[in-house]
Amino acid sequence: MSKKVLILHGLNGSDYPHWQAHLAADLIKENYTVSFPSFPNRDFPKLKQWKEFLKKEIQHFKPQIVVCHSLANILWFHTCEELDITLDKLMLVAPVRKTCEVEAIKEFFPYPIPKNLKSREIIMAASTNDPYMSLEEAVELQQELNIGMKIMENAGHINAQSGFGKLDCALDWIKREEECENSQNS
Repeated sequence: MSKKVLILHGLNGSDYPHWQAHLAADLIKENYTVSFPSFPNRDFPKLKQWKEFLKKEIQHFKPQIVVCHSLANILWFHTCEELDITLDKLMLVAPVRKTCEVEAIKEFFPYPIPKNLKSREIIMAASTNDPYMSLEEAVELQQELNIGMKIMENAGHINAQSGFGKLDCALDWIKREEECENSQNS
């Protein structure tokens, strides 16, 4: 059975050539079932509207893996404790600092630090020069969440504007468990 992967974009979406668009295509080629929905009003998001959209998508799609970028991480923090789900994997890429001053997303802040991120395995990816979260802030968040972290050198906000049309480590991390299982069954 193929795993179901839900990819959640941040402010303004993650259209091609963003790494999330590449990841969706690469996962489909690997026989994963992928949902990569576009949130309503993605340029001027409303927290309540995005939460309801996410809850419906989770209920309908029933993913085993969720991949968040930027504002989607914050949405996950606001929503996850309300969800009746346990994921196999959760990937949090380029979260945003707790005091973000971007006018279009102010109602998402401050955000809660969930006690349960609803996943068996979790990784956070952060950059040494993200304009929306310093490395120190990323380390603090990682410690508060008590999860693993991959630090990427000079990767900006880990998006197309900072040169990430592909993020092969995301695909590798998602596939890793199945490759291990396959080698053990040989």
